[in-house]
Amino acid sequence: MIAYLANQFPSQVEPYVPAEIRELRSRGFEVIPGSARVSTRLDAELESCVSETVYLQPLRPWLLVRASWLCLRKFQKIADLFERMLFSGTEGPGRRVRALFHTWLGAYYALLLEGRGVEHIHVHHGYFASWIAMVASRLLGITFSMTLHGSDLLLHKAYLDSKLQDCSFCVTVSEFNRQHILEHFPNTGPDKVIVQYLGIAPLALNSNLSATHSTASFVMLAVGRLHPVKDHSFLIRACRQLKTKGLNFLCLIAGEGAERTRLERLIQDLDLQSKVRLLGHLSRHQLDSYYSLADMVVLTSQSEGIPLVLMEAMARGKVVLAPNITGIPELVLEGKTGFLYRARSFDDFVSRVEMIRESKSVLAPVSSAAQQHVSQYFDRDKNLAAFGDVFLARMSGRADRDPHENPILQQI
Repeated sequence: MIAYLANQFPSQVEPYVPAEIRELRSRGFEVIPGSARVSTRLDAELESCVSETVYLQPLRPWLLVRASWLCLRKFQKIADLFERMLFSGTEGPGRRVRALFHTWLGAYYALLLEGRGVEHIHVHHGYFASWIAMVASRLLGITFSMTLHGSDLLLHKAYLDSKLQDCSFCVTVSEFNRQHILEHFPNTGPDKVIVQYLGIAPLALNSNLSATHSTASFVMLAVGRLHPVKDHSFLIRACRQLKTKGLNFLCLIAGEGAERTRLERLIQDLDLQSKVRLLGHLSRHQLDSYYSLADMVVLTSQSEGIPLVLMEAMARGKVVLAPNITGIPELVLEGKTGFLYRARSFDDFVSRVEMIRESKSVLAPVSSAAQQHVSQYFDRDKNLAAFGDVFLARMSGRADRDPHENPILQQI
């Protein structure tokens, strides 16, 4: 029996989590989904996951009292975590207080799992839910593992040293991430960290939705939640430079989030109302039509794992432009399957857009290579099967997959 915990499950923006749960179940594992937060705004397919999910919220007062007693009764099992929370590391006072609360929630989660026969906890992302899972695993006397993506490793890495030391194994989504872990957390054994790429559905891989459009504009499409880490403000400011240069273009931004008001104001301040449009949240069908319309798909994030949106665009034969950061070059091979720009460089981004706009009629080989690359290395079904293999091997006490094996690196 495996408990699978996420910060929020199910989630519209993390389709790989229910897919991984289904894969584990297909391998004979019983899986109990768990969520630290209550899910909202779900489509009908994800709504079906809610009834089987163990939610930590809303908190139940009597269980909180029992969680306090559990921490006291089994304090020796978590004593070193209190030392780490309160006296070691560089985390600030606010983060340390939150860690204390999350320790309490870890005991609370342990009580929710108690008596269910859980032998292992897997947690998706290295955020606060991973601390909860670690505490619960200690109190229950079982193992835990985690998946690390991008921001949870590079930006929000509080107490990650303890989590990596404690976990039985760590799955991460790029070779860049693996090397970063081994370099910055040297106490982590190399065999503990496994690269496992995500992927997109084979149906998308076999669908070429490229289409011509009648407008003379060069259409750029960005897809992603409106969050500071996605840095849509960089894209909008770059569009101002493109407008100043006299380029005829249209930039479409699909996604919703807390940054919308600020981005709307920026578009207005830079007089880009005719050049940049915020499309809001789009259904899958609506998004397909915008992919078809786009000449190029752009990404301007400050931190990423390997973005699904780039895989989807490349699978549809779209030219992509993304920052040369983290694991993105393992997907976007410069000049072969797409194009990269120097992160946070407006000049390099703008010059790349100009180059792609002027060369779009001869970029068919790049688009074709992108489709082949995604099909070979980022097929969802193949990679889910490999994820299942990892669990079968690790749960049976074997580490028979060489974590150093990565054929993509030979192409970079």
